[in-house]
Amino acid sequence: MADQPWHELPPEIARVLRPVLAEVADEMIDAVRTVPAYARPLEGQFGTGIRAGVQEALRQFLAEIEAGGPVARPDVYTTLGRGEMRAGRSLESLLSAYRVGARVAWRRFAAVGVEAGLEPETLYLLAEAIFAYIDQLSAESAEGHALEQASAVNEAELRRRRLVRMLVRDPPVDPAAVEAAAGDAAWELPRRIAVLAIAGERRGPAALRLPPGSIAETIGALTCAIIPDPEGPGQQATLERAVVEAGLTAGLGTAVDWHEAALSFARARAALELGDGAPGLIPARDRAGELLLRSDSRLAEELAADRLAPLAGLSGGSRARLTETLRAWLAEQGRLGPVAQRLGVHPQTARYRLGRLRELFGAALDDPDERFWLEVALRVRDA
Repeated sequence: MADQPWHELPPEIARVLRPVLAEVADEMIDAVRTVPAYARPLEGQFGTGIRAGVQEALRQFLAEIEAGGPVARPDVYTTLGRGEMRAGRSLESLLSAYRVGARVAWRRFAAVGVEAGLEPETLYLLAEAIFAYIDQLSAESAEGHALEQASAVNEAELRRRRLVRMLVRDPPVDPAAVEAAAGDAAWELPRRIAVLAIAGERRGPAALRLPPGSIAETIGALTCAIIPDPEGPGQQATLERAVVEAGLTAGLGTAVDWHEAALSFARARAALELGDGAPGLIPARDRAGELLLRSDSRLAEELAADRLAPLAGLSGGSRARLTETLRAWLAEQGRLGPVAQRLGVHPQTARYRLGRLRELFGAALDDPDERFWLEVALRVRDA
């Protein structure tokens, strides 16, 4: 760590900054909790590790300013990187926490420096020093994260994770290459598979209690799991249990031959979006109609506007009442009594409203195709 900018700062800066060190540490810890991966109570080993990391960083920073060079210290940040990997948190989350902490430290130290009358050139060097120091700590933690990852993941799992990426790649990889990769990973390619797209941080198949033979990999912000024999007895129920027990949200793509895994993955991601973050499993097959409409949402909205155009010129109240009546009329296949009952109105009121709908929609209400598209339009509006 020789020739670093913090070694060039005047030693008296350490004496200026030391009185606020504890306060800055607390502010940094509060700021770090704005990073989603650390937004939880600082308790137990997790809290101890975060506090120790922040306090050691500040103490060491000032110690090296006073010494004008490196000072011996424990290997805190490589260890911290290893611990984050073991906890299942991403390296990016840790580096984000470092960046947030650096900004807090600079704002507070700059204010103290100005109050103490430090020269602008010294403050500029202090800013450079803080961010360079955080870069150094980040590099050490990245090394620890990588070392732990390498030791935790054996070669077979790495090959299976690469296989997942090959299977869901679009455009597809040459089937012969996939078969060779499956052989290297000691994973027998099933005839039928489905892809599970899981929101949130990566969780392996064992942690999720997925069916035997499932393989998984992180792709972007999702965990992508390949589920063999998804149409087998009890498979979907097993998946549903696994996802619910883990408190996660997941989309399940349709069952396909393995060489169409990319298609199943695309549908799994689309189904996942229907969940709006609520825990549970969303099978694409069960929500095919919604997915079809969402595949071109603008076109679906235009269809709804076109089919429901006769209602557009009405006042808000009339439009709401007649839209509700149209929905009931379609659901009850035009039967007056059930329509009135569904609406909770007198049959005469229902008859009047239906008469208004006939004035507005005319022959469309008698055409089975038109009735179908009217119902689709109403579902688009409801969505």
